[in-house]
Amino acid sequence: MTPEISYQAPDLRGRIVLVAGATRGVGRGLALALGESGATVYCTGRSTKANRLPRQKSKKASPFDHSRRPETVEETAEMVTARGGNGNAAILDHTDAKQVANLIARIREEQGKLHILVNDISEVIPQDFGKTFWQLDLENGFANLRNVVHTHVITSHCATALLIETAAKSERPGLIVEIGDGDSYTYRGHLFYDLCKTTVIRLAFAMAYELRRKNVAAIAMTPGFLRSEAMLEHFGVTESNWQDAVNKDPNYAVSETPLYAGRAVAALAADPNLMKKSGRAFSSWGLSEEYKFCDADGRRPHWGRHFTATYGGTMNSCDEGFYKYWFGGAIEKVFPDWP
Repeated sequence: MTPEISYQAPDLRGRIVLVAGATRGVGRGLALALGESGATVYCTGRSTKANRLPRQKSKKASPFDHSRRPETVEETAEMVTARGGNGNAAILDHTDAKQVANLIARIREEQGKLHILVNDISEVIPQDFGKTFWQLDLENGFANLRNVVHTHVITSHCATALLIETAAKSERPGLIVEIGDGDSYTYRGHLFYDLCKTTVIRLAFAMAYELRRKNVAAIAMTPGFLRSEAMLEHFGVTESNWQDAVNKDPNYAVSETPLYAGRAVAALAADPNLMKKSGRAFSSWGLSEEYKFCDADGRRPHWGRHFTATYGGTMNSCDEGFYKYWFGGAIEKVFPDWP
């Protein structure tokens, strides 16, 4: 763990951002970090002040039951504004392409531009880990693909025309960020979970290829071991005493707040050489080494280094040797000018 350091947010004033899935967790951290950089942030989600289900005092609710969690997307937008940005709440379901298209039309009407899209929609039906693929509940699995993969494709599909239009009038590249879990192609312990979390890496690569001449970058990014609202509740701690959870799980010593990943995206958005990173997968801890940003508590946790020290050299992050197999295929050779 590095000593506490100070943080100076990059200047993203004038940038228009859509964070898809900003109610809580990483999505909220992304919105807040972009807000503290001065951006105008559209925060989307389904959890509103009007539809929160009360927690029954006689029955313990799971911290991961999002329908009964207290966070709302309106609250996130208010927090963005309080940090110096311009927060805008948008209540919608990203599995519905019409709703997403209407949101993009709203952004076009209100702002006339869009610089950054972050796809963080990741709500999954509780996974039946420990079961093999032939034992899984298929409907739950397919629902997770709809919630995590389909939503990302739908949102990028609807938003990219405006991203391209905006980037064509700017020297700064546009940016699509796919938030996943892990910066490697290693197996993730459950067939559908593995499909969801590795597919977002492939989405970033495929979109980057088709956007390579449009001044819009697409990257995938993973946070580390999170101190999200749900994880803090799971361990029975708060942000003020989170280190007590290390007694339950020593790995939590290098946990990070959702703001850490958000500051990683803010740093990427401010990088004039962003296009060189397009089509690749990154981690919050790796980007913190490059851009020198810190977490909310002034620390710079490095999940990758901790994991390797604890479990051996098993991270296998996507590297140059990995990426070389992504290029040179039939489409690239036979149709080099497409699109």
